[in-house]
Parts: sequence; C-alpha cells; structure tokens
Amino acid sequence: MEFVQNFPAFSIMLCLFAGIVSSVLKKNAAKWLNTILIIVVGAMSVAVLYYTASMNTVYVYQMGRFSAPWGNELRIGCLEAGTALFFCIIMLLSLLGGRTHLEEDVESSRHNLYYVLINLLLSSLLALVYTNDLFTAYVFVEINTIAACGLIMVRQNGRTIEAAIRYMIMSLLGSGMLLLGICMLYDLTGHLLMSNIHEQVLSIVAEGTYKVPLLVAIAIISVGLAIKSALFPFHAWLPDAYGYSTVSSAAILSSLVSKGYIFLLIKIIYRVLGFEVFHDSGIINVFFIFGLCGMIFGSFSAIRENDIKRMISFSSVAQIGYIYMGFGLGTKEAMIASIYHIFAHAVCKSLLFIASSGLTDVSNRSRHFVDLTGAAYRNKIAGVGFTVGALSMVGIPLFPGFISKLLFAQASILNHGKMLPALIVLAISTILNAIYFLKTVIRIYIPVENGRNLTITFRQQRLFGVTLLLFIVFSLALGSCSQPIVDLIRQGLESEIISSIPNTIYQLAQSLMI
Repeated sequence: MEFVQNFPAFSIMLCLFAGIVSSVLKKNAAKWLNTILIIVVGAMSVAVLYYTASMNTVYVYQMGRFSAPWGNELRIGCLEAGTALFFCIIMLLSLLGGRTHLEEDVESSRHNLYYVLINLLLSSLLALVYTNDLFTAYVFVEINTIAACGLIMVRQNGRTIEAAIRYMIMSLLGSGMLLLGICMLYDLTGHLLMSNIHEQVLSIVAEGTYKVPLLVAIAIISVGLAIKSALFPFHAWLPDAYGYSTVSSAAILSSLVSKGYIFLLIKIIYRVLGFEVFHDSGIINVFFIFGLCGMIFGSFSAIRENDIKRMISFSSVAQIGYIYMGFGLGTKEAMIASIYHIFAHAVCKSLLFIASSGLTDVSNRSRHFVDLTGAAYRNKIAGVGFTVGALSMVGIPLFPGFISKLLFAQASILNHGKMLPALIVLAISTILNAIYFLKTVIRIYIPVENGRNLTITFRQQRLFGVTLLLFIVFSLALGSCSQPIVDLIRQGLESEIISSIPNTIYQLAQSLMI
C-alpha cells in the first residue's frame, strides 16, 4: 500500500484529536491549531486527489485488522478527495473572513470551544465523504448535528438559542429516520458495508422478494437526509439557523453542513442501492417535485424578506431545490450538474454571507435594506464581493452559477418526460433570483451622503479584504475553468457506477470484452 493511501484516515483522526487538544488550549492557541490543521488536511487531500486522478483508481482502506463484512472501511476516489479538498478550502476561508466578528459575537472564554466544534465538524464531514460503512456514516451524522447546533448557539442570545432548538428538533427527526432506514436495510441484507449491502439489494430485487420493506427503507432514508439538508418543505429551521449565527458559522452551515448530507445521499444512491434500483423506486419523482417547489417558494420567500441575511438564507432553500431537481431528472448528466452545483453554491453562499457582514458593519449594524443604501461605497471590497456572489446566483456568464444552470438545462433536454417543467421552473427561478439579488446590488450602490455611516477601507480590514478577494478568485476560477471540474466529477461518478456492479458480473463483462 502506498503511504498516501493512509491520508484520508489520518485526516479524520487528526481532526478528532485536534478537537480534544483544543478543549484545553487558550483561544489564540486553539485558533492557530485549527488553522494549521485545516491547511494540513487540505494538503493531504491534494495528495490523495493527485494520486487517485493520475492513477484513475479507486481504493478501499481497511480500518483495523478485520476485513469485510465485519470490519470498517473507507473508500476513496477522485470525487471523494476533490470534495474533501473543497470542504477544507471553504472552511478555512469562512473562518478567516468571520474572524473579526467572532471576537465580537462570542465570549473570549468560549473561543476554544468554538474551535472544538469546528474540528469535530470537519472530522464528520470528512468521514461522510470517505466512509464505506453506513453505521459509521450515521455516527458522524450525529457528530455533525451536535457540532452544527453548537455553532448556532455559541453566540448566546435569545434568537440563536431558539434557532438552535428548532434546528436540533428537525435534525434529530431526520437522523432518527436515517437510523430507522439503516436498521431496515441491515435487517434485509445483514450488512453495514455499502458494497455488501448493494450486492444483497440486487439479489432481493432479482428475486422479487421484500419489495415493500425495501421501498420503505429507501423512502425513510431519503426523507431523513432531505430533512437534514433543508429540502422544501422541510426547511422551516433554516432561515433562523443561518440568519442569526455568527458570520463564520452561517457561511459554514450554509455551504458545507447540508452538502455533507447530500454527498452521503449520493453515495447511498450509487453505492448502497444502485442507481437503477433507486430510479425504479419512484423516489426520484418525489425529489423532482419537491426540488421544483423549493426553487420557486424559496425564491418567493427571499423576495419578501427585508433582512439581508435572512434573504440569503432563503436563497439556500431555492439552491437546495436545484440539487434535488437534478436528482429527480434521473440521469448521469443531471447528477453531474447537481454535484457541480454543490461546489458552486458553497463558494458563492459563503462569499455572500461574509460580504453581507461587511455591508452591515458600515450601516450601523443594521441588516435592513433601507439602511444598507450606499453600503458598497462605504465598504468597497464587501460591495464587490456581494456583487460577484449575487451575479453567480443569478447565472451571469463567467460565474459558476451560470455553468450550473447550463448543465441543468442540458440535462433537462435529455429527459423528455421532465424537460418542460424543469426548463420552465429553471427560467422562472432565474428571474426570481435576479429580482432579489440585483435589487440588493442596486440598493448598496445607490449613492448617499458620505458622512451618513462609518466608512471602512481595505487597509483597515486586511484579513477580511484578502479573504473576500480569495473567494472572488475562487468563484471566477470555478466558473471560467469549469470543464476540468466537470470531468473530475464525471470520472468519480463513472467509478461509482462500475463499483456498483457486483464483482461476478463485472468480471464476466470484462472477460466477454476480452
């Protein structure tokens, strides 16, 4: 085994160990430990990505001495490594961009606790990306939930506590359904490793037995993860959870936490059930309908908002709808579009939350639109950052949002039965996105008297300004150099499809080809 193949396991364990160490450190030491940790984990992810992409390989890492079906495994390919690297970059930039506000919003004695939660969150996200075991996935889903809840309520005011309680109730409902579905699959198959479950699921489908229990298990798991990722109409907890958290927490929650659950769902679709089984279950039609509804109703809710952060939060409901619409289209091209949109939305939503904090800082800390008039002149870098994020969400060329919508449109055309509703709702959603995002951009660029509010220059906020510049460059690179990323996603999905074929069938096919 190559040494680089150990890096995914090292990454998860390092994050857990750093969480333990941070609990006894002072805030500055915990902050630097967390920063170094993310950089190290990101560097290891780069090495794993290079190894898997250059070798065009997927490998299984056995945890401990016991092999399948009793042992635990990680499964790593280019898609997993690329996602882990992406999560590290977004988390690092989100923490750097909100560091000043963290000093103001969180008591000094709780800062090391904040970084404990961040380390636990990163470990759970990496585990969800890499694990090949369903029960391990559930354990880290719970760690993710607890850490995310802590990030919401660490600010300690009435609104954040209420938002955290609402988030916890809904999230535990989703976790309970996920656990129930996993128990049913274990009862049906006798396995917890994803590849072993898949072989048994194919046998059940071929024999035509246990159709109803299998369908119920698929439905329960799907609904559970849909609740946790805030798919419409399970999104009631989202606006307050994102809108009243600290800046870094809002950026991380909106861009990473929900995406970890969605990535787990993608693994279940391909690696546990098999795409054909999931397609034939009919759940994709439910995802398609709820996705379309989320795209519309999330945008309408954002239009009605008078609070910039709650507007950005409701926009996430619409963007999650895009992802599930892609699942509902039921093709490989649509799945590629959904995965690309996970990356595009994560970058732009973090950028929007951090930039909006810079706009409110120069508007007497008000988040209402009337007070944000001219804010882009008082904080120029925040105005540019918000504009870039908004243009991407609308779908202007050169930005990742445009590539997402183009990929969704192309995938819709390939599905004749769902083409018309998908294209119509895609067009309507784009118009609605333009209404509330461009309205905000126009508002912050309306000139006002210079002495009305505080003005902040780039020199006065170097770390904040550099972070926004990096986010802008990252966004432009993701949009203008999208083809290599799409190719990487395609390569990762093709490896998932091949791995979902039982070994005997795959070997027979290979021998016939020879």
